[in-house]
Amino acid sequence: MSEMNEYTPELFELVDSEGNKKNFELIDCAEIHGEQYYAMIPAIEDEDFLNADCELVILKTIYENDEEVLASIDDDHEFEEVSSFFLHRMEEAMSEDFDFDDEE
Repeated sequence: MSEMNEYTPELFELVDSEGNKKNFELIDCAEIHGEQYYAMIPAIEDEDFLNADCELVILKTIYENDEEVLASIDDDHEFEEVSSFFLHRMEEAMSEDFDFDDEE
């Protein structure tokens, strides 16, 4: 029996202001100061993913017509605070994953 990969990324199809659709993979989410934020990267869609731009995209939940939507962060201070939070968490996770302390 073959072993299946248990990791299934959570994907979001986002539409930019010009109507272009692109898939993104959810990396992390957090509530900061009562607002919900999401950190995502472009989903791997082809075999050349190692050469692809892996830009971190950070969005927040807003409500339009009583519907929850993801939107860009327009305030520079808010964006800096939230992006610093996610980058710090990612650095901590990476250092935990690659902790090569010698075990006796």
